[in-house]
Amino acid sequence: MAQKPKIDPHVGRLGYLQALVTEFQETESQDAKEQVLANLANFAYDPGNYQYLRQLQVLDLFLDSLSEENENLIKFAIEGGLGKQRQMNRYELKTSLVYTSSSRPARATLGGLCNLCPDKANKEHILQAGGIPLIISCLSSPNEETVLSAVTTLMFLNSPGRRAHPELTSLPVVQCMLRFSLSANARLRNLAQIFLEDFCSPSQVAEARSQQAHSALGIPLPKTEAPQKP
Repeated sequence: MAQKPKIDPHVGRLGYLQALVTEFQETESQDAKEQVLANLANFAYDPGNYQYLRQLQVLDLFLDSLSEENENLIKFAIEGGLGKQRQMNRYELKTSLVYTSSSRPARATLGGLCNLCPDKANKEHILQAGGIPLIISCLSSPNEETVLSAVTTLMFLNSPGRRAHPELTSLPVVQCMLRFSLSANARLRNLAQIFLEDFCSPSQVAEARSQQAHSALGIPLPKTEAPQKP
């Protein structure tokens, strides 16, 4: 089992986070990297930490982790629910309701990109850093919770009622959401339906349906799920 990072509790929040980042960058142990990344994801739960996380380039660290072969690093970087301390608007509440009591208890990874992207400054950073393709790649993860978090993150990067970033509603993504909307998993099915209703135009959905075959251009359902027959 990996040891906890050796951090002086008196260095303050910024110093503590800096020590975590340094530990992640310097350690060669995959177990230690997973533990440290999970600890950093915990801090994304509190909006009061956002400034520090941006200052220390933790958002970039999370994005970089999405391209790792280690599935746990990907999971820690993106998974999470909504911070309970933050006031949620109507849309965020609507989205959070799909995370039912059947979800696993709050993990050490409550946070990561899923909690960071509702913030305007964090959202802009993720978009400008080219994070969308990395998040889209998580839709094909074999880990169901990672897929759920990837869909939620894409939704938070969108803005209901406003013009979406073209990559967020590209044809492969819309086709993927159509397939997810037929999933036997209620949370995934509900998220996909909300995505299609709130962010995709009728013409986009119609085009995706007309071109859809048995795959969503390389974005399959999670291996644990099979689509229901319409």
